[in-house]
Amino acid sequence: MGSVLAGVLQFLALIGALALVYVPFGNYMARVYSAKKHLRVEKWIYKGIGADPDTEMTWPAYLRGVLAFSAVGVLFLYLLQRLQGVLPGSLGFSSVNPAQSFNTAVSFVTNTNWQSYYGEQTMGHVVQTAGLAVQNFVSAAVGIAVAVALVRGFARSRTGELGNFWADLVRGTLRILVPLAVVSAVILVACGAIQNFSGIHEVGQFMGGSQQWNGGAVASQEAIKELGTNGGGYFNANSAHPFENPTPFTNLFEIFLILVIPFALTRTFGVMVGSVKQGYAILATMAAIWIGFTALMMATEFAHHGPAFQAAGAAMEGKETRFGVGASSIFAVATTLTSTGAVDSFHSSFTGLGGGITMLSMQLGEIAPGGTGSGLYGMLIMAVIAVFIAGLMVGRTPEYLGKKIGGREMKLAACYILITPALVLVFTAASMALPTPPHSMLNSGAHGFSEVLYAFTSAANNNGSAFAGLNANTDWYNTMTGLAMLLGRFLPMVFVLALAGSLAGQKPVPVTAGTLRTEKPLFTGLLVGAVLIITGLTYFPALALGPLAEGLAS
Repeated sequence: MGSVLAGVLQFLALIGALALVYVPFGNYMARVYSAKKHLRVEKWIYKGIGADPDTEMTWPAYLRGVLAFSAVGVLFLYLLQRLQGVLPGSLGFSSVNPAQSFNTAVSFVTNTNWQSYYGEQTMGHVVQTAGLAVQNFVSAAVGIAVAVALVRGFARSRTGELGNFWADLVRGTLRILVPLAVVSAVILVACGAIQNFSGIHEVGQFMGGSQQWNGGAVASQEAIKELGTNGGGYFNANSAHPFENPTPFTNLFEIFLILVIPFALTRTFGVMVGSVKQGYAILATMAAIWIGFTALMMATEFAHHGPAFQAAGAAMEGKETRFGVGASSIFAVATTLTSTGAVDSFHSSFTGLGGGITMLSMQLGEIAPGGTGSGLYGMLIMAVIAVFIAGLMVGRTPEYLGKKIGGREMKLAACYILITPALVLVFTAASMALPTPPHSMLNSGAHGFSEVLYAFTSAANNNGSAFAGLNANTDWYNTMTGLAMLLGRFLPMVFVLALAGSLAGQKPVPVTAGTLRTEKPLFTGLLVGAVLIITGLTYFPALALGPLAEGLAS
């Protein structure tokens, strides 16, 4: 009973901390993306890359900027890994093989941070800091930039201009992510996380023998890993490792970092469209799903089934005793409802139904509150669909924020919500049907299927967490998850930016007595229902073969 109470109190403290910063931080981000002036360091960057930050872009131009910048990032990170053996600070590690270099480069550029390698045994200091850490910043900034472009699509009228991608990218990095990451890293170092560039140390073990440990700029990477909803761990144990996450306080602090930007962006949205109530409606939708899923996860993991669970007081397998079931449940839901993928426990060891909750959290589209930027634009797409459903029920042309939702807008929204499930289900089916890939599965039956389904759910939704029972370091999985990450990141962005351009070109529709009030609780309920029903209908057959079958059998 004490552990249950501790988990509930931590959850309430987390809600309080998020509520405290919601208004000032959301307002600050709105000012960042609405400001006319450029900082001196920003002007130097624009001059260096040859960009004019004051030139407005249409959606195709904005998209070209996103794709070009990301392609350069993939190429640079791939080459950095392939050249690691001759770089200083490599800690004696050899160059990364081509398939894994491709997978890792794509993973970090797409904000997925899926890792099919042991971080402390594969990547040296240069690759970790100049490669992976840099992408943790800029990939998150790209996601926020695309979300801001969609918000401008709602806020503007009679124009096809959505802002300037390069200005949005640089401002998001320098004015939001870098300052927050610096402060967060200092707090983590003060609480025991390591920050150095030391080499490999031989450490004696209590029962005899020794083990090798290397240091690294862990706290700084941990800070942006959570803030940018990235998830790539410096060590293979990720946020369960005491060098990354030393205490229960740092564990709660890291959950706060995961959630703070995605939740606060709803305030930014409300301010930029001129109605903070609209932001509160989106916030309420996200919060309702997040709170509900966290409660379900706690109930599942605290349930006592059998003598082993009763002796431990809960389902303790795969969880750190430093954190316990409550904190691990909060972390698991936060990291899978966002596009983070960091873990402080092993999701494969959760109960069957608990593992299913982590999967469903990602399959919702990671919109509650979702990744940095991707959560907001994903939820706004769902809001467009919910408005369309309401319009069908009353026989009225649907409108959202003064914009008509016509055939073009619905086609783009439908493509957005269909692309990720198609990637997940097709790649999972191919991996189960072909004779070689299933040999990577360490388990058979429903749990083995869950491992594969989880892997492609994580990759296509740009999450990055794993079920920890699948050997994904093979040519097949490195290539297929890499493709899933690329398509799952950039195809949805195409539809988001096209929708933004379509909305920005419309003239505003006046509010009438028949207009659906999208800032009211009724719309929030409709939106929650649309999210759960659309996702449930899409993934239920696959979930029934994996986590549901396992959970009901236990």
